[in-house]
Amino acid sequence: MHSAETGASAAERKWLAGVLLIGVALRVGAALYLGNAVGEDMPGLADQLSYHTLAVRVTEGHGFSFGTGWWPATPAGEPTAHWSFLYTLLLSAMYWVVGPQPLAFRLVQAVVVGALHPYLSWRIGRRLFGPRVAIASALIAATYGYFVYYGAALMTEPLYLVGILWVIDVAMRIGDGDPHARGAVWLWWWLGLAIAGTVLLRQVFLLCVPLVIAWIAVRQVAAARGLGLSSGRVLQRLATGTALSALVVVVCVLPFTLRNYLAFERFVPINTNAGFALFWGNHPVHGSRYMPLLPEYGQLIPEDLGGLNEAALDQALLVRGAAFVTADPRRYLRLCLGRVREYFKFWPSPESSAMSNAVRTGSFGLFLPFMIGGIALVFAGRQPGAGAPARDRGASLLPLVVAAGYTMIHVMIWALVRYRLPVDALLVPFAGVSVMWVVDRVGTQRLAGAPLVPRQAP
Repeated sequence: MHSAETGASAAERKWLAGVLLIGVALRVGAALYLGNAVGEDMPGLADQLSYHTLAVRVTEGHGFSFGTGWWPATPAGEPTAHWSFLYTLLLSAMYWVVGPQPLAFRLVQAVVVGALHPYLSWRIGRRLFGPRVAIASALIAATYGYFVYYGAALMTEPLYLVGILWVIDVAMRIGDGDPHARGAVWLWWWLGLAIAGTVLLRQVFLLCVPLVIAWIAVRQVAAARGLGLSSGRVLQRLATGTALSALVVVVCVLPFTLRNYLAFERFVPINTNAGFALFWGNHPVHGSRYMPLLPEYGQLIPEDLGGLNEAALDQALLVRGAAFVTADPRRYLRLCLGRVREYFKFWPSPESSAMSNAVRTGSFGLFLPFMIGGIALVFAGRQPGAGAPARDRGASLLPLVVAAGYTMIHVMIWALVRYRLPVDALLVPFAGVSVMWVVDRVGTQRLAGAPLVPRQAP
């Protein structure tokens, strides 16, 4: 396998720097377009108002609470754990320094995400498919419509995508490294930190962590057998590394768990949103046809649950939501199929705004064929060969397995187009494979070859 840290030529580094500048420039442009206002008029960005309002409350000393009754069902002045603690604290820190100026945070986030997202796509693409595909992957990540659109929004999505790619990058370094190397211990520490930051942005990713650990285990055991080493010793080191990562995650998450216990007098590991999602995602109001957006969410909550605090209500709704599923499995299956349609929507629709339709078709609609084609090329052994690492389908499975697991979670519970963005980010390197394959097929090696990156493996 290629190492993303070594072997990059001067030409490749220049191209990468140019791509990163493009990623930053586009997101800074989006930040300036969104400006200092925080409203609900931009499609898909309604959560901005919640994070802005909550951050202002935190800087004013009111803690994680809202001054008025707030979505989903949080009374005025009562504690909330529905929203990301980490993102709220980052936004609050900026507001504490410069005042409640959303544009300031937008610009900082645009620069950070505009550089890190394409960079991590480059690292992953290079490790999997070599330098040429890596540059293509970085360029796709830098210019992808959805990533640019959300890159300056006061929402968890942009940093969350960076967090997921960070987890994948570190996991690949562990899985493809020497299972007996002493330095691998520090990589497990970094994996724990990456997981902690990601789940503190959106706790749903915690359900994908076992897939990451399982992939590492399979890779390291296979490597040990290939070297004639003891699988038992590898598994022992794997258990130690996993425990170290878990310890880092617990240390990072524990302060918020303790806060939740003091606020709600019950165990809430991170956030209070799983129950709401399962309840609303499978409520009888859907009938047998899934509706991504429901009218009057609050009115659907049963009256007999009134008076419960947010955590107790979330747990009660989790039970009610599970009952919806078990009461009519056939209806649940039809809802899941409807969620698949919504989750992978790439076509314009009359109920969406002109901007939503343009961003959707200009990003996912445009690159979906390349993502699918790239996966097919990799597993058919026909990925661009010049300058690419030796074919290793097992390494390519990590982003695919995580993408599949993440998709299943949302198909089973609640699906919106923006919930699919992590899957888009994980499939970008495969789109890069298709793009470079097409470039080679049409005979433009002068554009895609030596002037871009070396065609010989470094």
